[in-house]
Amino acid sequence: MATPLSAASAYASVARATTDSSALSLAKKTVEADPETSFSSLLKNALTSVVDMGHKSDAASRAAVNGKGNLVDVVTAVSETQVAIDAVVAVRDKVIQAYDDIMKMPI
Repeated sequence: MATPLSAASAYASVARATTDSSALSLAKKTVEADPETSFSSLLKNALTSVVDMGHKSDAASRAAVNGKGNLVDVVTAVSETQVAIDAVVAVRDKVIQAYDDIMKMPI
């Protein structure tokens, strides 16, 4: 059974992981490094990092199933991936909404 201390530790690990290596921070670093970066390359980099997070999550889950992984690492990797996917879905929804708004404009 999880204790409050272990839960707090797991949440702190997730917070550190998401602030250090999330897709949004990667995108921010890319823009800061090259202000002339196109939106398509920014989107491609963000999606690539989300896919990499998914692979990391899968690898951590496989390691835990084989008895070689730590459950906290699995929860951290899965939570990090979920946050990144939620961010991608939110961006997708905003793009679709913007497209719909443009299509509704009178000519």
